[in-house]
Amino acid sequence: MLHARPTSLIAHAGRWYFPIAFVARLPFAMMVVGVLTLVVAARDSVALGGLNSASVGIGSAVFGPVVGAAADRFGQRRVLVPVGIVNGVLLGALPLVVTSAAPDVAVLAMAFLVGASAPQVAPMSRTRLVAIIRQRMSPDRRERVTSGTMAYESAADETVFIIGPFLVGVLASAIAPWVAVAGASVLTLAFVTAFALHPTGRLVAGGTGHVAQAPARQLLRPRLLVVVAGILGIGLFFGATLTSLTAFMEAHGGASRAGLLYGVMGIGSAALALGSAAFPRAFGLGWRWLVFGAVLLGGAVAFAYADSVVAVALVLGVMGIGIGPTLVTQYSLGSERAPVGRSATTMTILGSAVIVGQSLSSAVTGAFAERAGAAGAMVLPAIAAGVVVVAAVADLVLERRAARR
Repeated sequence: MLHARPTSLIAHAGRWYFPIAFVARLPFAMMVVGVLTLVVAARDSVALGGLNSASVGIGSAVFGPVVGAAADRFGQRRVLVPVGIVNGVLLGALPLVVTSAAPDVAVLAMAFLVGASAPQVAPMSRTRLVAIIRQRMSPDRRERVTSGTMAYESAADETVFIIGPFLVGVLASAIAPWVAVAGASVLTLAFVTAFALHPTGRLVAGGTGHVAQAPARQLLRPRLLVVVAGILGIGLFFGATLTSLTAFMEAHGGASRAGLLYGVMGIGSAALALGSAAFPRAFGLGWRWLVFGAVLLGGAVAFAYADSVVAVALVLGVMGIGIGPTLVTQYSLGSERAPVGRSATTMTILGSAVIVGQSLSSAVTGAFAERAGAAGAMVLPAIAAGVVVVAAVADLVLERRAARR
């Protein structure tokens, strides 16, 4: 097989790699929304639901980079198999704790453990594919294939972050809120294990033995930190939008259907994310970030003024156009600026930034919704989008300074 010299990334990775990797990252996207929906339904408190979502994010933020660093050092298989099993078991136990007479602090602790044990499939996938491109493709093809790969991976992330809440909404409406979390448990045990054991997992195992790792302090370089800040803004936007949308739909007769409406945002987002690989090189990454971040901000401002379900759906479609290309750009910049030998760590930090932003803003927005109502909470996505735009401007400034040097 090695003598056949496959030329496409799909041929190098294997035909089953992409479906497995796609489904394996779905539970991660279902966690925050599933916990939010489950707690709101079982304990009748949007604020408590938001706090539990924040606990998931904090757990992921604290331990996600540790998982990535361990994968860089010991290989993905040795790390992902036990982490996936622990996470699947915790997800399966969570509905039992939430629906029991356990105190709220016990529920918060379980939510934290769920986030702490979350398998970092998306950053691991990026690391594997970049390793394939660098090790097995000719230098003249690497830049273009990497750009297309980052576009696909970002589109996959965006799609699962839309499909996840959508599935939670469907399962919560059709059966019961606990079914979504239980389903995430089953998907984790089956597909994260399959992803961990896929042959591509060998590509990056022990990779740091051939190339010396850059010092950890290089993870704190300003040009990388600004990307983390920007992608944190996307996470803040996700959480603020979904939670305020949940409050809006609760006022309009069905909070459990918020995930269904949220899915509208994924239509333009996934399409533009996939299509971003076709953008001309002259339309640089920094300017893409700023332009599509501005589209996101404009849609978020309109969202704050929407007063009907139809108007909200239309605005969500507009916001989706801004999200996809922005995520593609941020992950592409993160891949370019990752310190040597710390690719999985960098990608895990970016992935954790999304989930922690989503979780923290869910908590803040949930509390705000209980005090100021849905209309007040719907202002917060615009603030999050503002963070994305400010980070884009800072990135352009840093890029210009680097070019002068």
